[in-house]
Amino acid sequence: MPRTLIRKDPSNFKTLQLFVEASTEGLSYQGLGMPLNFAQMLEKRKPVAVADNQRFAVELANLGVSVRLTLCWQDREYWVLVRQRRADRGDVVLKLISGYVPAHELNLPLLTAIQEVAEECLLETPEGWLSGRFGDTWLPTPYQSSLHYRETAHFSLSPLSGAARPVQCGNLKLLERPRAYVHLPTASLQLVYDLRLDLPKETRQLSLLHVDEHLEDGQLIARLNRARPDLFLIPLDQGRPTAELLTLKQGQLLPASTRGLWLAESFAPQDGWLVHEERIRWKAWLSLQGI
Repeated sequence: MPRTLIRKDPSNFKTLQLFVEASTEGLSYQGLGMPLNFAQMLEKRKPVAVADNQRFAVELANLGVSVRLTLCWQDREYWVLVRQRRADRGDVVLKLISGYVPAHELNLPLLTAIQEVAEECLLETPEGWLSGRFGDTWLPTPYQSSLHYRETAHFSLSPLSGAARPVQCGNLKLLERPRAYVHLPTASLQLVYDLRLDLPKETRQLSLLHVDEHLEDGQLIARLNRARPDLFLIPLDQGRPTAELLTLKQGQLLPASTRGLWLAESFAPQDGWLVHEERIRWKAWLSLQGI
C-alpha cells in the first residue's frame, strides 16, 4: 500500500511571471508583476512563440529547475531519472528531478534544485534513510516525521561543469552556470543543474525510491509506493549515457523495460535557447546521442 508521508496546502506556494532577455552571449531573467499561486501559474503555462532562437525578449509563466544528477555507486556512474504522470499534459515520461521555483528563491534557484533532490530522490539503507549535504549546506529532511533518517552518515552533492553561456537573475550571475532553455509549449524558463551525488563509503544494500506530490481534494499529498519505486538509472560509459535502463533495490541493479518509453522535454533537441517539443521517444533520444 502507498504510504502518505506529508500533506501540504498548495496555496502557500507563490511564484512570479518572468521577463526574459536572451542574446548570443547569455540570458537574463527577472520577476514580473504580482505573485501567482499554483493554479494561477498553471493557467499561464500556455504555448508561446519566439521569432529568433538566439535573440529575444519575452514574458513567461514561471521559472523551473531540473537536476541532472550523476549517482556514483560501486565505482560506476549513473544518471538518475524519475517517472512522472503529467495530468496537465496527459502523458507519462521519465524526467530529471525537477520543480517550480517559488518567488523568494528566483535569485537562488540552486536552493530549489537541491531541495527537490531531498524531496524526490530517497536513498534507503538497512540502517535507515540517507540525508545529504551540498558543501556546507544540509539538505532538508522533508519526511522526518514519517521516516528514520540516519544521523551518522549522509550523501554529498557537488556541482559538475556548468554550461558555456552565462545565466543571470537581474544583475546577479548564477555561479553554477546551469543550462537554460525556454520551453515554448509551457511558456517557461527552465534551468538544468549538473550535480554529482557521492555516497558514504559504508553504504550497502541501497534502494532508490521516488516520492512525488499529487493534488488531491485541494491538498498536495506526497506518497511513497514501494511497489512502484519510479526512480531509474541510466549507466554512463566514460561520462556518456548508454542504452540501458535500471532500477536499484537492496543493492541489486535490475533491468527496466524501455518499451513505449518517453523522456521529458529536457532530453529533446535544443534550438539555440529554445526547446519546441513536449517529450521525446527513448529510441529517438538514443539516436540523437549516437547510441
